[in-house]
Parts: sequence; structure tokens; C-alpha cells
Amino acid sequence: QVQLLESGGGLVQAGDSLRLSCAASGRTVGSYIMAWFRQAPGKEREFVAAPSGGRTYYADFVRGRFTISRDNAKNSVYLQMNSLKPEDTAIYYCAAASSAFWGTNPRDMKYDYWGQGTQVTVSS
Repeated sequence: QVQLLESGGGLVQAGDSLRLSCAASGRTVGSYIMAWFRQAPGKEREFVAAPSGGRTYYADFVRGRFTISRDNAKNSVYLQMNSLKPEDTAIYYCAAASSAFWGTNPRDMKYDYWGQGTQVTVSS
């Protein structure tokens, strides 16, 4: 079993930056495909970023502002968010999918584990 815990969210102003962290217990991060999702109130969960098949997938709304990274030694995954906009306001979740999905679109993967999320609020 794997447990995921997000942190690093908060209240910031438009244009500011945040670095979200996802710490995993149990299996190592390197054994899973780790992805970031977000969900705003009243809206569906949407994909943000994940690596797969030697490339990194990002949602269109990222526009080069976000970067996903990992540190296998620390069993953690990160999401660096720059130039934040009010529309980025949401709860951000990390999720883990089996490496069997490697090479496929992260949007089509079955995620076995989810964190409880960290709130990001961006004011204008």
C-alpha cells in the first residue's frame, strides 16, 4: 500500500510562486507514475502534469508556468508553480499509477492512490 500526503499550498497573490510537495510512504516513487491533478469548487477534477514514456505531459493551462519533478531518494514528487493566476485556485492532488501504464497518456491511466490534497488560493 501507498499513502500520499500533499503540502505546500497556501494563499498567494497573482504572479507569485508556490512549490507543492507530495510525500509517499510504502512503495518508492520510482515504482509508480506520479501525477498532479487539481479540482476547483463545482468543477471536475482535471489533469495538471505527469511524466510518461520518456516525456512529460502538461495541461494546456500550464502555459510553461508549472514544472513537475521528483526525488526518488526522498520518495517525493513536486510541482513548481510560477506566475500563478486566480484561475489556478483549486485543491491540488497527487496520484500514483502503476508503471504498467508507462508510455500512455496520463489522462487515461488508472490511479491506485490519491492524496487528500492541498489548497492553493490565488488572489487578484
